[in-house]
Amino acid sequence: MKMLMAVVPKNTADLVLNALINAGHTATYAETRGGMLRQSQLSLFIVAHDKDLDTILDIIKTNCRSQVSLTNKENKRDRILGTQPVTADLGGAVTFVWNIDQIEIY
Repeated sequence: MKMLMAVVPKNTADLVLNALINAGHTATYAETRGGMLRQSQLSLFIVAHDKDLDTILDIIKTNCRSQVSLTNKENKRDRILGTQPVTADLGGAVTFVWNIDQIEIY
């Protein structure tokens, strides 16, 4: 068994949670703050069988990033920068994985 803690940006947390639930997994979560900018995020706590680890990590990777496209306004710098839109992936998660030797339910 594995214990995962994934720190996910708040704006993509619902996507990650819904994808986990739709795939048959559950998660407990708490709103947390941290980092240099003290931004709000969700920390997800997930217990998983070893065989499900890669699937869960893929769900988190796929659903916690946002792609944005930026276009340059016309100005004298257009000759240098061009007018093509620039796309970038933003967000992401930090995931910690621990081995679980025993689970007790009371």
